Amino acid sequence: MFLGEYKYSIDDKKRLAIPAKFRQTLGKKAIITRGLDNCLFLYPSREWEKLAKKLSQLPLSQADARGFARIMLAGAMEVNLDRLGRILVPDYLKKYASLQKKVVIAGLYNRIEVWDEKKWALYKEKIEKEAGDIAERLKELGV
Repeated sequence: MFLGEYKYSIDDKKRLAIPAKFRQTLGKKAIITRGLDNCLFLYPSREWEKLAKKLSQLPLSQADARGFARIMLAGAMEVNLDRLGRILVPDYLKKYASLQKKVVIAGLYNRIEVWDEKKWALYKEKIEKEAGDIAERLKELGV
């Protein structure tokens, strides 16, 4: 399980260290893809397989379903963790998430999100202000 937020830097060789406490759960290979809200999602292979299967079963006749599946699946890339627990972030994903040198790695139970540090701060500030309203809306979903 992934929990917490950590600040890291992308090095000059485009490598990003993954927090040590996440590495065992992540394994030696993982999948990185476009996330929502202009961040990246990093999944352990087994969790990615579950999501990819659901995405592959979306109806081809619905434009939104096709578009979402394309963004998630076509944007995905397998990455290997090196002996120091670093991954190589592909250029197209760095560009998508506007990643600069400083990033935040956030653990969200079954996935990791990678955010540009400044974008994360703005997003978190906005969501924290709206937390009460969001909680009310989630009540309808049984949360």
